Amino acid sequence: MAHGVEVVGLYVRDQDEALAFYVEKLGFRVHTDVRNGPFRWLTVQHPAQPGFQLGLFEPGPPLQDEDTAQALRALVAKGAMPPLVLAVDDCQAAYNRMLGLGVEFTQAPVERFGRVDAGFRDPSGNGWKMIGTHRH
Repeated sequence: MAHGVEVVGLYVRDQDEALAFYVEKLGFRVHTDVRNGPFRWLTVQHPAQPGFQLGLFEPGPPLQDEDTAQALRALVAKGAMPPLVLAVDDCQAAYNRMLGLGVEFTQAPVERFGRVDAGFRDPSGNGWKMIGTHRH
């Protein structure tokens, strides 16, 4: 019997760069960081969700050939992958903190549908929506 989703993966251009971003700027922590030859299984967790992992994976062997990996890297860099959603208590406060840490925002906090949301991208180009309940 299934117990639920444990890992959702993102393609990143550089795992060390992605790891620094997710840990230092978004507050995630490392869950697993192991290698099997050139392949690196790297996952992070948000402290509020210990049962869920976000995989930070570089496209390439053994999962894809180099042509496919190159196409995937280009799509991610263009922001073509579906956005992820980060829930926060206070969107404006989180925006201010993350902006101060150098996070590149694509949209400042905006009120809509009774919530406040902002948009940002990770260093690889993956899009995020940050949704919270407050705006100052």
